[in-house]
Amino acid sequence: MKAAILIAIIVIVAAAAASAQTIAITNGTVYPVSGAPIPNGTVLIRDGVIVAVGPGVSVPAGATRIDATGKIVTPGLINSVTQLGVVEVSQVRDTNDVRATGTNRISAAFKVWEGLNSASALFAPTRNEGITTAIVSPEGGLVSGQAAVIDLIAGHATDMVRRAPVAMVAQIESPNDAGTNARGELVGKLRALLDDVKFYAQNRAIFDRAGTRSLSAPKADLEALVPVVEGKLPLVLLANRLDEIDVALALARDYGLKIMIAGGAEAWMTADRLAAAHVPVLTGAMSNIPSSYSTLNQRQENAALLTKAGVRVVIVATGGSDVTQFNARNIKYEAGNAVAYGMSHDDALRAITLTPAELFGISDRVGSLQPGRDANVVVWSGDPFEFSTQVEHVLIRGREVKEPSRQDMLIERYRPH
Repeated sequence: MKAAILIAIIVIVAAAAASAQTIAITNGTVYPVSGAPIPNGTVLIRDGVIVAVGPGVSVPAGATRIDATGKIVTPGLINSVTQLGVVEVSQVRDTNDVRATGTNRISAAFKVWEGLNSASALFAPTRNEGITTAIVSPEGGLVSGQAAVIDLIAGHATDMVRRAPVAMVAQIESPNDAGTNARGELVGKLRALLDDVKFYAQNRAIFDRAGTRSLSAPKADLEALVPVVEGKLPLVLLANRLDEIDVALALARDYGLKIMIAGGAEAWMTADRLAAAHVPVLTGAMSNIPSSYSTLNQRQENAALLTKAGVRVVIVATGGSDVTQFNARNIKYEAGNAVAYGMSHDDALRAITLTPAELFGISDRVGSLQPGRDANVVVWSGDPFEFSTQVEHVLIRGREVKEPSRQDMLIERYRPH
């Protein structure tokens, strides 16, 4: 009798544990991104993974329910150009881990995520605004280093990193930062480096015996660039001016590179060539005021014009110097502005969810609401791109993570009672 009771208790406890890991977001307008919106839809999550999405999903008894009636449900947003976790206070050197010294302004071996601060105060306000995934990118020099995808969960840095590396970052817009005095010199230096990488890849044994000519970068940097010249690792090139973008396209053609353009202020002027070359652009829609001579033809219709021409667009933050750090949370406003300036709502949502997931090789896990994907899900009070809309629930890998940020705590501290 006692054994039977014990077995019954074990079964009940096991069932309770199983149901505690099952979450159903019900009655909302679901935007899976990979398909059409689903009115009165349900997203069913089990053990951190989406198991069903649709209008008639059966919810298991004991599942935790989140009622999304009158609300919108989307995948967690992806911000594709950030310095989250590697820059805390930009003016405090000890909190900056985004720029490597490198040799000859080349830092290809630099893995920016190895300096990730999992306790950064910038994570909470960012995820509280619906961003669940971010690309953390290095900066500086000619070749800045390698970027990684992180999920904005609490915990160890090694747990946050979803995939690394996902891209190599370089630039062709700032000669001084590359240790040169003119754009033509910068491009020549980059071409010489790519030539050396190809030579090194074919002559590793001879190089190790010191039997080759001297090369323009140390072995670790050359090795890190081999996947780039083999077309296996994307090269994100910072370029804004029309002729800079033309140079980037020529480099991709001449060396067989898989490139993306970041910045792309004047990309709309060569949208047809970008589309023909299948080169994506990471750009924003917040500003039309030139910040330099390289962005004289910047316009807020950029993302819309590129999309219309057939270019794959990822919307990133461009409205100020802090947008990759404590204002990385504002990516939804960039998307909203893109809609205001001609981009369709569906394209704008895709540009901060599924498109970056596809380009950075994580679309099998995040970026859409489909069975088998990790449950990075956001429930919004209304249209995510409307300024007054509030984030009501944020789930990352199936766990609700919305928590008070430093801003929230300051509000409470000074709120009149």
